[in-house]
Amino acid sequence: MRQRSKKRSQREDFWSNKYMKYLKYYISTLTLIIAVHICFLGEYYPMFFFVGFSLFIILGDLMLKEDSTETRYSKLYLLNLPMYLNFPLLTIIVLITVFVLGDAPSDTFINSMMTYLNVDLLEIRASLNVVDAISLVALMGLFIGIMGTVPGHELVHRKKNKFDMFMGNWLLALSWDCAFAIEHVYGHHKRVGLPSDPATAKRGENIFAFIIRASIKEHIDAWKIVIDQYERRGKSLWSFNNIMILGYLRSLAITTISLMVGGGKGMLIYLLCAFIAKALLEVINYTEHYGLIRIEGEPAMPHHSWNSNSILSSIYLYNVTRHSSHHEKASLRYWELMSYRDAPMMPQGYLTMLYMALFLPYFFHRMMAKKLIDWDERYATNEERVLAQEQNNKSGISILTEP
Repeated sequence: MRQRSKKRSQREDFWSNKYMKYLKYYISTLTLIIAVHICFLGEYYPMFFFVGFSLFIILGDLMLKEDSTETRYSKLYLLNLPMYLNFPLLTIIVLITVFVLGDAPSDTFINSMMTYLNVDLLEIRASLNVVDAISLVALMGLFIGIMGTVPGHELVHRKKNKFDMFMGNWLLALSWDCAFAIEHVYGHHKRVGLPSDPATAKRGENIFAFIIRASIKEHIDAWKIVIDQYERRGKSLWSFNNIMILGYLRSLAITTISLMVGGGKGMLIYLLCAFIAKALLEVINYTEHYGLIRIEGEPAMPHHSWNSNSILSSIYLYNVTRHSSHHEKASLRYWELMSYRDAPMMPQGYLTMLYMALFLPYFFHRMMAKKLIDWDERYATNEERVLAQEQNNKSGISILTEP
């Protein structure tokens, strides 16, 4: 026990040391820079990078285990900078993908990439095969989801900081998800764990049905919130101050640039990447509150979210993995979130669970069923247990329906 405690202490010291505590949050920014240089080296490089990146995430979560440190920081600009850098870097790599998989001879873009990045786009376009194309689209969807939507989520929670809101909304615009800035902040945080919350998955719910249901309902709910806000203020809904309309225009601007860079085919490639990114966000939503129950009128507590302190998922996702703390006090910035070791814990890191929910749903449900049984026994109130049992009976998961 003493040796195990010593190893944990050494691990925590490593992640909290003077330099690493800042540098670790640049991992997503560094990943984008490396991807720009590796993915476009030639045939099969995009496939190797996609597979390598996926394995890096999964094995990293499995091998590095947990980091429960709660560190103090003095240079806050160093913690915000990587999120700001992600937008131009994401835009560049997405537009390169749009061009090489598109059908437009955009001379200006070709010359710019050759001048500033020493990248020959025409040579890359000629060298890629079908497997590379599929890998690039999947990778861009993953990148927009991880490096775009997640920091966008962090920034749109800072409602009093105009620059952060500006950057957050542009990051969300990459996945055509302006609704998230409204519904998540003003809807999900109030309704988490309730049947009315589109981002809370029911026990046994099909992941693909959830993606469709959540995406549609979140968008509808966002408009309802905006309409209610404008009616109470006595303002016209149809103006450029409407954050939903502004959000559509931002995404339309990115789509138009994609059309100019990659032609009609390139624009469709971009829209497919944006759709994948949005779907991956819903997979994260699916795992964050899967099967958890809250009673209407009761406050959201730490036990209404699945928590995780897995190192790699935490630093890639800007500590959104410390979800119990995030829902307890949404105004906390990502470096202020508490680790809550006693909260309900995910079996693995968030990103690992994303892959499992998407590609191995049967094992995801089996693994989470054991966690839900533990949640019912250890965390749920008597009223929550009653509702949990109702969901268990409808879940179709044999472990949950056994008496």
